[in-house]
Amino acid sequence: MSTSKDSLDNRPHRFPGETSRPQEELALDTRAIHSGEAEHRVEGAVAPPIFQSSTFEVGGPRAQSTEVRYIRLHNTPNHRMLHAKLAALAHGETALVTSSGMAAISAALLSVLQQGDRLLAPRGLYGGTHGLLTQTFPRFGISVDFIDSQAPETWEAALHPTTRAIYVESISNPLMEVARLDEVSRFAQGHGLVSLIDNTFLSPCLFRPLDLGYDLELHSATKILNGHSDVVAGVVIGSQQQVDATRAILDHLGGCLDPHAAVLLHRGIKTLGVRARQQSLNALALARALEEHPAVQRVLYPGLEDHRDHRRAAELFDSFGTMLSFEPREEVDIQAFLGALRLAIVAPSLGGVETLVTQPAATSHKGLSPQEREAAGISDSMVRVSVGLEDSADLVTDFSAALHSATMALVTGED
Repeated sequence: MSTSKDSLDNRPHRFPGETSRPQEELALDTRAIHSGEAEHRVEGAVAPPIFQSSTFEVGGPRAQSTEVRYIRLHNTPNHRMLHAKLAALAHGETALVTSSGMAAISAALLSVLQQGDRLLAPRGLYGGTHGLLTQTFPRFGISVDFIDSQAPETWEAALHPTTRAIYVESISNPLMEVARLDEVSRFAQGHGLVSLIDNTFLSPCLFRPLDLGYDLELHSATKILNGHSDVVAGVVIGSQQQVDATRAILDHLGGCLDPHAAVLLHRGIKTLGVRARQQSLNALALARALEEHPAVQRVLYPGLEDHRDHRRAAELFDSFGTMLSFEPREEVDIQAFLGALRLAIVAPSLGGVETLVTQPAATSHKGLSPQEREAAGISDSMVRVSVGLEDSADLVTDFSAALHSATMALVTGED
């Protein structure tokens, strides 16, 4: 993992409005706080205000701009501050915030695909994305060819004359696999494909795929970027040309982020670095404890040395992320386990300061058939954990006690 002072976290960034003095080297935590802030603070306010206006004056004697600014066009002051901050964090030219992660994914893909085109994507995608590719896109004449993300020698055989793009996830959900991400980027460049990556599970704090040559980086900002379980949002980051193409699609689809959500996301991003790093440490501590627990048969977390993708993750990422999955042994009553947890909350989604647990078969991958889940390696008993900011020792105690209780409940027949 790259942890030196010369890491990509420390690329130069100019404060808004600076034109005369030299650029300063700013670390990611500094950029998360200061990048994208208004050049002139409104009435001196340190926190940016919510510009709760759908429309802005244009062209008159009092107008601040000759540009038409409108919420659906994603160019209000709240949008623009977020765009600059996110681009600075991910080393992109620009960014675009959307009303949800799926709005970001669908608009980005539709900006590079049209009727008759094909897309390469790995098996085991997030359920929402899988449904978009297999149920919605075929209605528009767009096809997907699924590939093994671990076998680059097979990718070329999946190409067609109309293949236009390749789509991957930085860490797969819920199996926590790490694809050959650097090879995906090189493959795309070598075959003239647009490369898109969903980096939700890591965030730019822990991994910056644009530096590997990816064209578009996508996020459900609902998750780690916001970090407080109170916003639904999405993000697209990349070159000006690619993001502008996505913006043109989104302007028509209307998936804009409202000003209040934009301000909450803006606030959440300012603590991204400290949150993501500590939650990663907590995830590693919990993964190691679960790995040693007699009631657990398998733990999936790339930070564990026996994870098949551990070495690749260590080379690509600054840390291993906040997400893990595990499978209890057959003698564990899953519902009793979930009911016995006292700190962890049984709920979908991820990335908040509180620890959340869910069964992928009943939530994120419910739309897949049992046969599809089995083929993907997602069992009904699998538990996915989004590790929060609680004390790691308290989390280990909570999970251990719940596993013990669930095992005893099954043995004794108690409810």
